[in-house]
Amino acid sequence: MKISYDTKADAAYITLKEGEFARNKEVEEGIVLDIGKDGSLLGIEILEASTRMSLSDIATLGVEMPLDLAAS
Repeated sequence: MKISYDTKADAAYITLKEGEFARNKEVEEGIVLDIGKDGSLLGIEILEASTRMSLSDIATLGVEMPLDLAAS
């Protein structure tokens, strides 16, 4: 997983997995899902990110997962 933020576009992107892009689907204004050819979710784009979250939220990343997954 990778999270990036483009300051010029004010867009955050969460890459969930690599795959061949097929289409995107806007699920809410400014929230766009990238869908792969196999139907899997490849990524999430958040437009106007600074209006949806604070810049400190964008700059700070916390990851929580079950301990057994973190050890693999």
